[in-house]
Amino acid sequence: MKVKIGKNIISINHKTYFVADIAANHDGSLSRAKKLIRLCAKAGANAAKFQHFKADTIVSNYGFKNIGKITHQKKWKKSVYEVYKEASIDNSWTKDLRLECKKNKIDFFTAPYDIDYVKSVYSYVDAYKIGSGDISWLDIVKEIAKKKKTVLIATGASSLNEVKQAVKTIKKFNKKIILMQCNTNYTADEKNIKYLNLNVLNQYKKIFKEDVILGLSDHTFGHNSVLGAVALGARVIEKHFTDNNLRKGPDHKFSMNPKTWKNMVLETRKLENSLGDGFKKVEKNEKQSIIVQRRGIRAKKKLFKGNKIKKEMLVYLRPCPKNALNPYEKNKILGKTLIKNIEEGEIINCKKIK
Repeated sequence: MKVKIGKNIISINHKTYFVADIAANHDGSLSRAKKLIRLCAKAGANAAKFQHFKADTIVSNYGFKNIGKITHQKKWKKSVYEVYKEASIDNSWTKDLRLECKKNKIDFFTAPYDIDYVKSVYSYVDAYKIGSGDISWLDIVKEIAKKKKTVLIATGASSLNEVKQAVKTIKKFNKKIILMQCNTNYTADEKNIKYLNLNVLNQYKKIFKEDVILGLSDHTFGHNSVLGAVALGARVIEKHFTDNNLRKGPDHKFSMNPKTWKNMVLETRKLENSLGDGFKKVEKNEKQSIIVQRRGIRAKKKLFKGNKIKKEMLVYLRPCPKNALNPYEKNKILGKTLIKNIEEGEIINCKKIK
């Protein structure tokens, strides 16, 4: 299974694809959004991802006023509606964001949070993202799938049945699916990592087999979770990106910055080099180690031509050169007759017996 975003091929056999989620970190400024694109590209991101929405089409002002602020929204000084309004992106930015990404040689895509945006961004995006919160809105899932571009779908705060339902809906129209494990607690609490449940990737692998590419959409600190996910088979990583974690705003605190992002990519590339092809063998760099670390069959004392080899005549000692026998091969020589004298410590092999 492999998919393509822009010119990037994504599969289990390709390098991990990194998505910098700018999210609300543009702080309402197009010039700042462009700056973040430049910074994430320089730090090693393969794509910059945005979120297209209007406050009116994603949140109910009435609804949030009635339930009050809960979870990460407790710390917001403004109303939920006002925060979303300030973080909103409309189509007036889309062309400029696309051009800035192209200029910096990274892909551009977005999570459109209403069906009109699914249609209006089509000619600009290399892929579509479906956020965890919309996994149950199958109408938009269907509309995105029908566009035939690669679909990234996050699965935070979802049941397995809801994940299966969403994947089934996409597959009716589109086979290019990146299925991302996610935890949608945005409180920036360091304890959140214990709820990330990376082993869900193994469950997805078992259920969906090669029908999806695995990924991780992560909101925890640092990159330990990223290394774990890649080791488990994830090949797409999405994390929030900012230039300053001390800025005010809903997403800055738990975002990666240019320095931590660059380090994350570097450490992931090191990990990828260690994963190998999955087939057990003596590796190229072990060819000499196998000689100095393994035991070969040797003479326990000086032996003479005509001696019949008995078990008590043998000792198993390092090194084990290519012409030596391994201890488990002793039956090849036991009971056989030596055709030459053997010094103490000398290897005994099939060429020295009859």
